[in-house]
Amino acid sequence: MDHGDHLVSVELQESPEAVPSLLKLISSNEVAGFDSIIESETSVLSNPINSSQPTGHQRKPSISISMPSSPRAASSAGTKSVFFVDDNAQVFWNGVPDSSLASEILDNTQPKAVKFLSQPMLKGSVFGEAANVKKLKDKRFDSFKTWSGKLERQLSNLRGKPRESESEGDSVRNSENEALPVDRYFDALEGPELETLRALEEIVLPDDKLWPFLLRYPVSSFGICLGVSSQAIMWKTLATATSTKFLHINLIINLILWLISVALVVIVSSIYLLKVIFYFEAVRREYYHPIRVNFFFAPWISLLFLALGMPPSVALNLPVALWYVLMTPIFCLELKIYGQWMSGGQRRLSKVANPSNHLSIVGNFVGALLGASMGLKEGPIFFFAVGLAHYTVLFVTLYQRLPTNETLPKELHPVFFLFVAAPSVASMAWATIQGSFDYGSRIAYFIALFLYFSLAVRVNFFRGFKFSLAWWGYTFPMTGAAIATMRYSSVVTNIVTQSLSVILSAVATLTVTALLVTTILHAFVLRDLFPNDIAIAISDRKPKPHKKWFNLRHGSSDHSRDIETFLKFANADSKDIEAALKIPTAEAK
Repeated sequence: MDHGDHLVSVELQESPEAVPSLLKLISSNEVAGFDSIIESETSVLSNPINSSQPTGHQRKPSISISMPSSPRAASSAGTKSVFFVDDNAQVFWNGVPDSSLASEILDNTQPKAVKFLSQPMLKGSVFGEAANVKKLKDKRFDSFKTWSGKLERQLSNLRGKPRESESEGDSVRNSENEALPVDRYFDALEGPELETLRALEEIVLPDDKLWPFLLRYPVSSFGICLGVSSQAIMWKTLATATSTKFLHINLIINLILWLISVALVVIVSSIYLLKVIFYFEAVRREYYHPIRVNFFFAPWISLLFLALGMPPSVALNLPVALWYVLMTPIFCLELKIYGQWMSGGQRRLSKVANPSNHLSIVGNFVGALLGASMGLKEGPIFFFAVGLAHYTVLFVTLYQRLPTNETLPKELHPVFFLFVAAPSVASMAWATIQGSFDYGSRIAYFIALFLYFSLAVRVNFFRGFKFSLAWWGYTFPMTGAAIATMRYSSVVTNIVTQSLSVILSAVATLTVTALLVTTILHAFVLRDLFPNDIAIAISDRKPKPHKKWFNLRHGSSDHSRDIETFLKFANADSKDIEAALKIPTAEAK
């Protein structure tokens, strides 16, 4: 059979290894200068395989490039293009199977010299480096990234980077971004502040590493601003009150403290604003938290304190519009919080009552005090009435805590001083509204003074616990009591009231100074001020119930017997093992 126009080059494989069933056809002409073949001797196979091949045949002939395993093997290789024929395969010529074609091709094949050209290897592994870079990108926190994550993807698209496909984990994280119902906070968390994760609950963020700083930065950090800015008000009163003129306090102290307060408010607010931008989901979870929501009053109360403590050298009179600007967000928050207290459900006051709720009350009295000092009447009286009504309800609710309610842990005992804050500020607000420290103001002041003394004498109540941001609960209520004492001393001036004013002011100043130094130490030296905030990382799915091993019948499974045996020997005494093998009836049930 003459096939001069159809020369097929075949390389004989001497290796006993079986040839793979599926190989790929690669043309040698695509690589310039690599294993060149004369154009007249190009490997062509006319009609190599068609649909007339028997259907019972499972493996098809394939065409591929045979790359030698060594340069020595390359010298004996014939050509680059190889046509492998299985033992049971047939070669077709013009649509007709021809068994002699394969043998004739093998007989007419002549080996040719081949060049073996090596290609330079790239440094490193491209795929390995890509995998390492992908590992460095921890995407476990992406569920809390909202606006920033979208912006990052948009910038990546503008730079021409391919957009990653959404995986199953991403869809799960998207479901976590939905607003959690309040029931989940009570089911997943425990403790009066709802900050401790229950045993069977899981969190959506990793617990094996330290989270990003913004995720660990709580809204309760504004308590620092409350403490320092209230000190500016106290030293301004010490310098201007008639009952403390004998101290000869210079207003420069008020100016320095006010500037420090402004800097703190700017820093804390800027950091939390970054959290709002980059981790808005964490902020939203804090807002829906039944306890944390009270701390959203703190930024606006801090601004009210800055307005009250402004030095005379900076401004004597503030614009009235400022009061409306600062009180608008407080009014909106009160509509939400107070409405939930009345409507019932899981957010009813008897369920979420906590000393931290005083923060939602104090804003009314501070706003009334600032508005009255500006010459306003109706607005301050409105907020004073709202604050007085809800403070009475909150005061009674916290006093008659049911036996089933949990007590506050030691770390939160300083928050009890928030009981003093509301009546102290209320006495000054009413005195400013009325123009004198009358009987109504004195009643509120005496209530605050009694609560202050009742907490101060309980020394053991505030010992034996580690430092936390909750300690700032000491500060602005103590400062408020000192300022109210100076206002009362200006009306009832004697050695007792003047001495009390000095003592309370000194205690408040020392407390704020000590806490400020300790906070800086823990924040920048020890770096343990902001641990992982578990309260914002709870899952929206309830844990699956697990059957306890002691509810299973003995011998029902090997696993239950192993657990039972382990518990027996774990509690056993080395001298009496047999006694430990007996399970008391009360424990087995």
